[in-house]
Amino acid sequence: MNRRSFLVGLVVACAQGSLDACGSPDLSSSAISQTVGGSLSSGVTPIVPSPTVPPPTPTPSPPRKIGTASPPTVSGVSVAVIDGGSGALLYGLSPHRRLPPASLTKIFTALVALEYGNPRQQITVQFDPSQLPDSTLMGIHPGETYSLEDLLYGLMLPSGNDAAVAIANAIGGSEEHFVAMMNDEVARLNLHDSHFVNPHGLDAPDHYSSAYDLAMASRFGMQHYPEFRKVVSTRNWIVHGSRSFRIENLNPFLGSYPGADGVKIGFTDNAARTIVASATRNGHQVLVAVMKVGDWVSNTAPLFDWVYQDFSW
Repeated sequence: MNRRSFLVGLVVACAQGSLDACGSPDLSSSAISQTVGGSLSSGVTPIVPSPTVPPPTPTPSPPRKIGTASPPTVSGVSVAVIDGGSGALLYGLSPHRRLPPASLTKIFTALVALEYGNPRQQITVQFDPSQLPDSTLMGIHPGETYSLEDLLYGLMLPSGNDAAVAIANAIGGSEEHFVAMMNDEVARLNLHDSHFVNPHGLDAPDHYSSAYDLAMASRFGMQHYPEFRKVVSTRNWIVHGSRSFRIENLNPFLGSYPGADGVKIGFTDNAARTIVASATRNGHQVLVAVMKVGDWVSNTAPLFDWVYQDFSW
């Protein structure tokens, strides 16, 4: 405690009694030191200065375009190329167009699960298998118990719709409430082109997102949640719970492009193929989101090549 804090505490103590009873203040170092780590003799807690809040980390500047090449033509109807460091949109083709996202929905499912859950928490699986016809599945059954971490791998690697609903029921209390949390996450990230009605991405009215929103949400996950970064870059995982089994990542971009480290693919009849891909070279991350794309890899790799050849950080 400094001398000023001691005097403030002493004045408060005197105000509770009479000034005559207080006498002359003893401002010696020994007297002051006796109050540190405890309360004054009158029972008044000493005033502790508030901790200094560190300034926010500045956002890096976006890369500069140094080449003259135009962005390559890809088959997708909507494209967003994002610099991971600054969040700058390096290239967009109708990047805010609202389209069915298919299983890219699960990017938001994972963000909400990591925001409100603990990867180590144990979850008893609850879902109705009859509600998931023609679905990609993790392979879990109602009544079984797995960690949230295992369910996140089941959500993002084999794109398990069963994992999505199990997470929603456990974290949100119900699928409906969890979906509301997902839409709150859209607002929290200051995104404007997404609205969800389920946690898995099966086609449904009023269920949509955009290449820009999905790329930016993926960037947020990669920057703020180490578990998210680890999950989306993993090729395979051994689940341990009520049963132990191996799951594989369906994302063909991983392992097919130098520096590839995520994120997610999707497919439904209405959405066609969708992808958010991430790659990092020399510490510079780039994210590419493409909606209604013909092929996941051949229509994303050229965009990464263009950025790394034509931009300088």
